[in-house]
Amino acid sequence: MKRGAKAKAAGIETTAQERRHGRVAAAHGRHYVVEADDGETVLCFPRGKKSEIAVGDEVAWARTGDQGVIEEILPRRNLLYRSDQFKSKLFAANIDQLVIMLATEPYFSEDLLGRALVASEANALRPLIVLNKTDVTDALPAARERLSPYRALGYEVLELSVRADPDAAKALLFPRLADQASLLLGQSGMGKSSLVNLVVPNADAATREISTVLNSGKHTTTFTRIFHLPDGGLLIDSPGFQEFGLHHLKEGALERAFPEFRPLLTGCRFYNCHHLREPGCAILEAVADGRISQQRHALYAQLVHESEQQIPY
Repeated sequence: MKRGAKAKAAGIETTAQERRHGRVAAAHGRHYVVEADDGETVLCFPRGKKSEIAVGDEVAWARTGDQGVIEEILPRRNLLYRSDQFKSKLFAANIDQLVIMLATEPYFSEDLLGRALVASEANALRPLIVLNKTDVTDALPAARERLSPYRALGYEVLELSVRADPDAAKALLFPRLADQASLLLGQSGMGKSSLVNLVVPNADAATREISTVLNSGKHTTTFTRIFHLPDGGLLIDSPGFQEFGLHHLKEGALERAFPEFRPLLTGCRFYNCHHLREPGCAILEAVADGRISQQRHALYAQLVHESEQQIPY
């Protein structure tokens, strides 16, 4: 057996002096691009068969020839999951801010918006809602009306048009992205790629560079990766990302992830109230008299139901 094959089979023996610090900048399957502190980018693989590594993770890694092995995942500030109907898996860590990209058209999903805000609250992230394509004036009033309940809850909404007025969009975005690690989320057609190209002048080149390290050009539009912003800060983009994995959040975490619920949680008759059907529930009373929207409560009830299902991670 060749030396490299033996190393893969048995694992790589390294010393503390050989371990280096870095950040996972991109991921596709079990392939990870790690940015070392000196700026070097190296293709790395996890030690062992099971991978629990996310983009944004700070890691200790060691070189093995022209590649590297990730020895240790350093403590995380937070960890986000993505999901589909079959499973949830981790994909981004150490985030400061969630940028939720919406548009006047096509019609945006309030379910996705609501779930993104729950993920923000549960992970102590700052949520920033971006309403793009404000130049589509016919659709603007309806979009504003749909977002008015979220503004009333205290969420910031930026209105801009990336393509019609890029300079104004930059002026709004740059101060909010500077020195932050931001995760960008958006449905197809919302203008997410246009936003990336606006705030990261070399986005296409950076994507090609990472794809070269991954040694697979076909992955250029399907891997999660980090972009460095010119004024400082990081932007994480995950093409095709449609929904957060929230199944791991238990009921107690979910009820606290709705800011309109929090002032009322001590007002229920029963200390272990589920806020679904119980008598004397302060949350249900607020839904009945209009202080909490039925739509938001329905999302809470759906998330509680999902958290009770067994989803493989």
